[in-house]
Amino acid sequence: MSKLLKHSLSEADISRLIEMAWEDRTPFDAIQKTFDLSESQVIELMRSQLKRSSFELWRKRVTGRVTKHAELRSKEVQRAYCPTQYKPK
Repeated sequence: MSKLLKHSLSEADISRLIEMAWEDRTPFDAIQKTFDLSESQVIELMRSQLKRSSFELWRKRVTGRVTKHAELRSKEVQRAYCPTQYKPK
């Protein structure tokens, strides 16, 4: 991860960003709106923060996934996450 990128994000931000990147229904556009990072910057961050095998699994999982790319999603989907995703426990 670039030094500038690493210094501008807190540990909590990095943790949340990784969580969002792993979520199937959170598009890269939502990550960009939240953290101002492009898809390629998210990939760079994931590569630097995950073990190689985890990174490869994640890349395989998100490559071409319709739900991770807003322009490929149905126009009927207006949210970035499931409405029940953030219910208090």
